[in-house]
Amino acid sequence: MTEPKTHTLDVPGAVLRYDVREAEASTAPILLMIGSPMDASGFASLAGHFRDRTLVTYDPRGVGRSERTGGTGESTPEQHADDLHRLISVLGGGPVDVFASSGGAVNGLVLVARHPEQVRTLVAHEPPAAQALPDREQALAAVVDIRRTYERDGFGPAMAKFIAVTSLRGAIPDDFADLPVQNPAELGMPTEDDGSRDDPLFGQNIMTCTHHEHDFDALRAASTRIVIGVGAESEGEMAHRAGVAVAERLGTKAVTFPSHHGGFLGGEFGMKGDPDAFAVTLRQVLTEED
Repeated sequence: MTEPKTHTLDVPGAVLRYDVREAEASTAPILLMIGSPMDASGFASLAGHFRDRTLVTYDPRGVGRSERTGGTGESTPEQHADDLHRLISVLGGGPVDVFASSGGAVNGLVLVARHPEQVRTLVAHEPPAAQALPDREQALAAVVDIRRTYERDGFGPAMAKFIAVTSLRGAIPDDFADLPVQNPAELGMPTEDDGSRDDPLFGQNIMTCTHHEHDFDALRAASTRIVIGVGAESEGEMAHRAGVAVAERLGTKAVTFPSHHGGFLGGEFGMKGDPDAFAVTLRQVLTEED
């Protein structure tokens, strides 16, 4: 695998930046790794385990190096899916293999529902698809409360509530908005409001990502092989439960990956998963039909 080369792609409302690690002798499909709102840097450890394949990562619109040119406000899974459609077209049209994490898994599912011919295998790891949960109303209300907290108080208090929701095991309680949470300072988060309201998570993606209603009819009919992944250590958490629920709607069973929601991380963003074992499972899943 060569060193990553960065390219730009103009799309409606944004300029995307993506990195290509070329494996010249490989005959396997391109492997595209996507997150949201995580940028390409989060896949550095995992990428090192796939040096035998051409690998592509990118920064979603409004995140990292990919600036938006169409103003501020929310980005939608449909916009992200269209960005990915255009990116794959530039790469050769596919079909590619996709490993998608968290919000990226939501966007990957929308991509497959719309352009299944471009994706051979989609591995969607812990999509926070709150609409698929049995406790969807409580989960969606909790997300709305996080967003309101961000609009009112800024990043630190919103992150404290976000951590409380995402780490909670089991159904979201009806009174989540009234429950006490840790002080942002105890979590290493800022307590002062800097006045900004365009954070990639809270200002741009959290509402549209979690509230998206997936087209399960299109997904079940897609030519793409869809594998839903969940973390061995995240059982009971919202994203894990949503992954299980999505797999059930697709008529499949979720595959358990080592570690937690960010199990592929090797210290990026201060989080440590088990990227070595995670990569082994991912490779097994991707090669099952080879």
